[in-house]
Amino acid sequence: MVEFAVVAPLLFLFIFAMIEFGRMVMVEQILTNAAREGARRGILEQTTPSEVETLVSDYLTGSSVSGATVSVSPASFHQVGFGDPVTVTVSVPYGQVSWLPTPRFLGETNLTAQSVMRGERPE
Repeated sequence: MVEFAVVAPLLFLFIFAMIEFGRMVMVEQILTNAAREGARRGILEQTTPSEVETLVSDYLTGSSVSGATVSVSPASFHQVGFGDPVTVTVSVPYGQVSWLPTPRFLGETNLTAQSVMRGERPE
């Protein structure tokens, strides 16, 4: 019993740390995929930044990630020509997506993903 009393707090600390860091890696991958999907849509002809933001938000909602902010650059796609970059950035505070009631290790961390692709619009 004494040995368990000494080892149990460390065991639970490691278990909760694994859960928290595992969730962080999972959410970062979801954000990366969402940014990539948004950039893929943004480089196509006749796409608007609002369509890209809606696509990314829908992707995140389907993946149970809420509270994310999405930014698309440039703000207007009228100037985007062939080879011009389109950037999609997605970020969310870790506290919004944690599975633990009070995240101890990553509470104030802001998770961010960015994807840049070249436009495929005719000149």
